[in-house]
Amino acid sequence: MTVTQETIRHGPTIPPNILVMEDELSVAKGLEMVLTEEGYAVDLAMTGKDALEFFDRKAFDLLVADLRLPDINGMEVIRTVKAKKPKTGVVVITGYASVNSAVDAMKLGSYDYLPKPFTDDEIKIAVEGALKGKDTPPSDTVIEKVEKKEGEKLIQKEEVLKVLDRTVEDQEFWKALMQQGSAVLANYRLSPEAKAAIVSGDLAWIDKHVGPLSKEQLAFIYKRLEREVW
Repeated sequence: MTVTQETIRHGPTIPPNILVMEDELSVAKGLEMVLTEEGYAVDLAMTGKDALEFFDRKAFDLLVADLRLPDINGMEVIRTVKAKKPKTGVVVITGYASVNSAVDAMKLGSYDYLPKPFTDDEIKIAVEGALKGKDTPPSDTVIEKVEKKEGEKLIQKEEVLKVLDRTVEDQEFWKALMQQGSAVLANYRLSPEAKAAIVSGDLAWIDKHVGPLSKEQLAFIYKRLEREVW
């Protein structure tokens, strides 16, 4: 039951205030939409400094915290918020999940730790649990979730590199990928985002999720970008 549904059933209530601390605008806006639809009051902070300033001006029931920010480490923001306002709930979201940071986040009193990408249902459940004071997920469960996500990322990285290596070795595959796009990638264990990045030549995505490429691996990407220009 959403906060809005609770209001209809039991009369007017004050919706919980949530601060989303996330520097990727698309992710921040997506979370704002999902949580607002659940009936929460949502503010966005794009940096750690902005988040701390929000907490100085306003009371929040929950902080949804990314860990990698352009200024202050997200863990430091959580530590500061918990020291000043220990009753504030925290749900961590991160694209750079690790067992160590998961353990640190839970030690600081975070309710849950969600490696990106996560589903709408996963964030809804985590937020509801934190706000209603439900039992924190066992540390073993959190660590298992992180290890699974790390394994999936490693597989995807390997699959992207396989595709790019094949474009160097197999001219027919190279031509098919240029002409048919993601349809050629059906047999590879790739997310829709990874397929889109390969087909469109999204170097920013590939650099972030796969890492630097060799000159040979870059050849297909450059050809794809040249084709888009023409």
